[in-house]
Amino acid sequence: MITFIIGLIILIVGAAIYGSFCERVMKPNASVQTPAIKQRDNVDFVPMNKWKNCLIELLNIAGTGPVLGPIQGILFGPIAFLTIPIGCVIGGAVHDYMSGMISIRNNGEQMPSLVRRFLGGKVYGVYNVFVCFLMLLVGTVFIYTPGDLFVAHLLKGDASTLNSEVVMVYGAIFLYYLIATLLPIDKIIGRIYPIFGFILLLSAVGIFFGLFINGYPLTEVWEAGIANVHPYGEHFIPIFFITVACGITSGFHSTQATLIARTVTNEKHGRLVYYNTMIAEGFIAMSWAGAAMGAVNAGLATDENLYKQAAVVVGVIAENMLGSVGGMVAVLGVIVLAITSGDTALRSLRIMLGDALHIDQKKKVNAFTLAFMLFAIVACVLYYAKTDKSGFALLWRYFSWANETIAVFAFAMIAVYMIKNNMPYLMAIIPGTFYMYMVSTYILHAPIGFGLSWTLSYILAAVCSGLYAISIIKFGKSLVTSRNLR
Repeated sequence: MITFIIGLIILIVGAAIYGSFCERVMKPNASVQTPAIKQRDNVDFVPMNKWKNCLIELLNIAGTGPVLGPIQGILFGPIAFLTIPIGCVIGGAVHDYMSGMISIRNNGEQMPSLVRRFLGGKVYGVYNVFVCFLMLLVGTVFIYTPGDLFVAHLLKGDASTLNSEVVMVYGAIFLYYLIATLLPIDKIIGRIYPIFGFILLLSAVGIFFGLFINGYPLTEVWEAGIANVHPYGEHFIPIFFITVACGITSGFHSTQATLIARTVTNEKHGRLVYYNTMIAEGFIAMSWAGAAMGAVNAGLATDENLYKQAAVVVGVIAENMLGSVGGMVAVLGVIVLAITSGDTALRSLRIMLGDALHIDQKKKVNAFTLAFMLFAIVACVLYYAKTDKSGFALLWRYFSWANETIAVFAFAMIAVYMIKNNMPYLMAIIPGTFYMYMVSTYILHAPIGFGLSWTLSYILAAVCSGLYAISIIKFGKSLVTSRNLR
């Protein structure tokens, strides 16, 4: 338990110190009119108070990733209790805060537009393909996982096949997503999220205190060591960081930060809305990682359960810790996490595609047509993932890798912005280069990638990462004498 507590201290104290530093770097100005005010359209640009924005941002970014990812990631041992908070403080929270603040200062532009603005048209073209691919996968994953959890743990039904019960639940989620994607952000998302937020917070706090109340035994880092202890021989680098993506750094978050940039009314709200909400997600990830390790050490679950049946472990942990009623609330909280990320993912995709294709989405027929096309594609991917025996495993791997790849683009955009505005750009270059190494190593070795040996993958990834850092710094400095891109 000592390692776990040290990790929490790193998360909280680190956030207070580094979050303050990030804020000093960005120098938020309360007197500047934000896009929510000067571009108000009562659909996407809608002024909302900071606490509502904070809650929506948390629900948007915290899908099943900070639950299922840490459950699988804890198989690497208690080192996870240190890497999760450190990564959140200097990586994920910086990524989210900077993305959101840069969007606020550029008329609420979404990530593709920001990438085009700061990295150029060629990079924008590549990024657009990746981000659209990711959003479709997010929409699919966050129908699949909450739907199956609802059927299996709340309805006590069979979620292993595409039966009528599963189809009914998937259909209900689809209908909600369609409504949330099309209606003004304050009509559905702004009103229903406080309810979802209460369920989420109750769930996360319940799991956290359940660790101590039930006395779950947690392994210390000095007992396990820092060597690779994964029971199935997975390599810590890069598999851990791909697996626990959403609990540490997630490229998906930048797309949600820019969405909320259209509802923030004061630049000084940025630290609470962006930086601190990522720290809250780190807390959720830490709680579920601890619960998963405790469940294995207490004999309630096995390594195989964590590796192959993470969603099932959610129910086991929740019910054992909190009883039948409390367990139901905890599972419902995980379902809420997924649904409240899936809806805004598809909403973001609609907005981004509309902007890229110059479609006037103030005309309802245009917005509906675009949304219908996106939902049709999601339905096809969902059908494959559900009917093919390895469909979801393949879907999740592509989702995780694409997620981190998008973060690499976001860090590059942030770094160029910071170079242009004479800011300490290494705070973006370092985590960006780190994740470039992770995604490069993974795709070079993985069967879904190039299938190279680990040794060769590590060497080539190092080359790619070095080129990434050098090219961004060189490109950014070449713009210093050009027009102000702020």
